[in-house]
Amino acid sequence: MKLETFSFDIDADGIAHAVFDVPGRSMNTLTGKAVADIIAFTQEVATNDAIKGLVISSGKASGFCAGADLGEMGDRAGSGGSSEPKSEAEIKKAQFDAGFSLNKTLRQLETCGKPVAVALNGLALGGGLEVALAGHYRVAANDNPKLQFGLPEAKIGLLPGAGGTQRLPRLVGVQTALPLILQGESFNAEKALAMGVVNELAPSSETVAKAKAWVKANPKAKAPWDEKGFKVPGGVPHRAPGAGQVMTMANSMLHAKTYGNYPAQLNILSCVYEGIMVPIDAGLRIETRYFINTQQRPEAKAMIRSLFLSTQALSKGGNRPAGYPKYELKKVAVIGAGLMGAGIAYVQAKAGIQTVLVDVSMENAEKGKDYSRKLVEKDVSRGKLTQEKGDALLALITPTASYDDVKGADLVVEAVFENEELKAKITKMAEEQLADTAVMGSNTSTLPITGLAKASKRPANFIGIHFFSPVERMGLVEIISGEETSEETLAKTIDYVLAIRKTPIVVNDSRGFYTSRCFGTYTREGMEMLAEGIKPAIIENVGRQCGMPMGALEVTDSVGIDTALKVTRATAEAMGADVQGDERTQFLAWLVEDQGRVGRKAGKGFYDYNEKGKPERLWPDINKMIEVKVDECPPALKTELTHRFLVRQAIEVARCFEEGVITDARDADIGSILAWGFAPYTGGCASYMDLIWGIKPFVEEADRLADKYGERFRPNDLLRDMAAKAEGFYDRFPPGGAKAKAAA
Repeated sequence: MKLETFSFDIDADGIAHAVFDVPGRSMNTLTGKAVADIIAFTQEVATNDAIKGLVISSGKASGFCAGADLGEMGDRAGSGGSSEPKSEAEIKKAQFDAGFSLNKTLRQLETCGKPVAVALNGLALGGGLEVALAGHYRVAANDNPKLQFGLPEAKIGLLPGAGGTQRLPRLVGVQTALPLILQGESFNAEKALAMGVVNELAPSSETVAKAKAWVKANPKAKAPWDEKGFKVPGGVPHRAPGAGQVMTMANSMLHAKTYGNYPAQLNILSCVYEGIMVPIDAGLRIETRYFINTQQRPEAKAMIRSLFLSTQALSKGGNRPAGYPKYELKKVAVIGAGLMGAGIAYVQAKAGIQTVLVDVSMENAEKGKDYSRKLVEKDVSRGKLTQEKGDALLALITPTASYDDVKGADLVVEAVFENEELKAKITKMAEEQLADTAVMGSNTSTLPITGLAKASKRPANFIGIHFFSPVERMGLVEIISGEETSEETLAKTIDYVLAIRKTPIVVNDSRGFYTSRCFGTYTREGMEMLAEGIKPAIIENVGRQCGMPMGALEVTDSVGIDTALKVTRATAEAMGADVQGDERTQFLAWLVEDQGRVGRKAGKGFYDYNEKGKPERLWPDINKMIEVKVDECPPALKTELTHRFLVRQAIEVARCFEEGVITDARDADIGSILAWGFAPYTGGCASYMDLIWGIKPFVEEADRLADKYGERFRPNDLLRDMAAKAEGFYDRFPPGGAKAKAAA
């Protein structure tokens, strides 16, 4: 028996030991070769009379297994690998057989008549936990603080496909298992023991020995569900009223949270409900059918690509220019100790970077450091951080009013108000203290970097570094290259973003760049609907139901209605439009200037807010200036408004591609999800056009909307060309951008 990802031996007592250790990887994953190896050693254990039992463990200190290799998944659930034409029935059978292969093997292992124990020294997620659940006994390490278990497939649009939806509910009960599977949350060894997911805890060095001892002592082990008279803890829905109520409540809660946008969660619920009412062998076949159905949905393909593969790649510097050594950042200066600058200082110090926090006075700089002090105090009080580590973090932040303290910084982040003159002044003052190799960055959300770089004596070292608020919670940083920004500066800036544990996207210069420009289309479309007389509650509910984190009017409140008014007036002036004759502008002016309703910061805007800043209700008098003409929302209208919200945003993204603002489809997708919350189930704006619609149907729908509502929906030449050539954004703008395409 030749294995590529496992070692396999049999000791003098006849106990086989399979050690999972994928070559060349820091973490085990269920690759195609790993699945083939599991099939091979399962057959050996089942048929070799000399083998009395089996222990499975990991050869990697990082843990047991992180789950399926998603990059290979599509290949393993294909049409069977043959190029010969097949009927639909043959294709479905081939897909089922491929999808069921691991499930079938684990069931064979579970029923081979020999005891199987699994030693878990670290994390076991997804397929890794499913393999462990197919063993009769599980020993987990109690001295590894990073150990975690879970079935996270739902987070990327999938469902567990190797028995997880069937074994976990049978082990811990439907009520306990459902939230774990639907939400994909992980749990530690102590909770796993309490629930019965693992049977014993031991030091990492003893897990294998404990597993072997159990195998020797239990030669006739069976899974609980194979014992005569087995009953699911808490009962099954069609027999136990309580279990039936759990499913009913789970269904209601699921729709309340997902609005039906996530097929995986609905399929998980169906899978558990149907599978738990039949013997486990039938339940496993039900699971495989739902798994294949889910895997082939465009939402799953989009979410896997964006939320897993692309996010992972960008979080490791996948968009970094090659050929430059890693930039070591020992000292970084942040100029401006307001909310944004204070947050940047905190994440830098948390990453272990010596940070200088500069403001116009020592008092202001200390106030900026207070932001970090409060965050540290909160973490210490909750047991997330020791006082010693908290003090060490704060010691890395030096508040100052002197630019002399900037000297020696490897990078500067200027984070002052959006004022070109002020930013130019600060750039000159900071650069007086910097070495020629240092990077000068500006945290701006709208001002063109090329223009700001004119104040710099080293424009090649000048770059935009756009953070999102609150900095400590937002995982994205938008890096903006100006016309003269060098690739070396870009590489250094990406190294900085990775060092502070954020995900970088890279865009080219433009007013509003990528995220701010596209984000605004959602709120503006909400205003268009309001002006048309659509009831505000309908606008807000459809906004949330289509996948956005907030309704469009609530987002406007969060940004500030006064800010929206300023932008609207400035844009109209730049375009030579008649501000006084624009009823939308006049409506905003009425809200801000006549009613004093400027948004969340004032406690009143489109919504009324409570003392904690939470929206309590839509302001009843919103429509004093605009007549409500639509106060009901039948399904057809919901679909229409959904398309308007999402297509409008996507059209702006397509324009950013055409104008060269975006050159890598991954940056577009990850940026749209992490920056402004574009419906995650779509995989992001590019994937929404590519996979959820398909470019040709998307263009047709955008043309229909443009004819009905205005030219803001009209597809650009790029989209029409892509539709004609049957190209997607990942074809035209592949990972690595234009350079990668040219090289290919």
